Amino acid sequence: MINPKLAMAVISGLAMLLLAGPDAQAQQDNQSIPQASAKSQAGNPKHSSAHKQAGKPGQNHTGKRNPASEGALAQMIKPEVASKPHRLILQVNSNEPAMMNLALNNATNVAQYYRDLGEPVSIEVVTFGPGLHMLREDTSPVKPRIEVLAMSHPEISFKACGNTQENMHKAENKDIRLIPQATVVKSGVVRVMELQEQGWSYVKP
Repeated sequence: MINPKLAMAVISGLAMLLLAGPDAQAQQDNQSIPQASAKSQAGNPKHSSAHKQAGKPGQNHTGKRNPASEGALAQMIKPEVASKPHRLILQVNSNEPAMMNLALNNATNVAQYYRDLGEPVSIEVVTFGPGLHMLREDTSPVKPRIEVLAMSHPEISFKACGNTQENMHKAENKDIRLIPQATVVKSGVVRVMELQEQGWSYVKP
């Protein structure tokens, strides 16, 4: 005959195995899932590469480069570069109307050229010696033209030599009045020299 106690122990053991079996199998399956996922990623380099490319600037979700996005990024990074102004000296030291008109022609052409380009320009017409007559109220042969030019091209200025004005005052024994558009500097020659030292371009008609 079968021992009743032994039979009960066998039945209890089988019952425990049946109850614990599904849980143990589930834990084993859960441990195997991350390993399988890692192996899948390691064995699929295209999938990993696509992940990395998705985070790069200048690329869209397909992994292709986006020129518009790269251009916008470069514009943000690129420092703003200011346009360098153009600066010109025109010297007049002759009392000949032809030379005065030539200087005004050059000033007008240069000013209009850079205005059309939208670039800044400064032009100084510096007079000394006999050239001071260009800016004298009583003797200037180009006074009407300077009045019009000063209104249409404020980037052009006119400088009169103070030394020459003083010498003319002594020689003629009267005040030497200048046109309103003229500004007196101590020395016309020194003015030209100092502007050149500052990098201005120099042209003598």
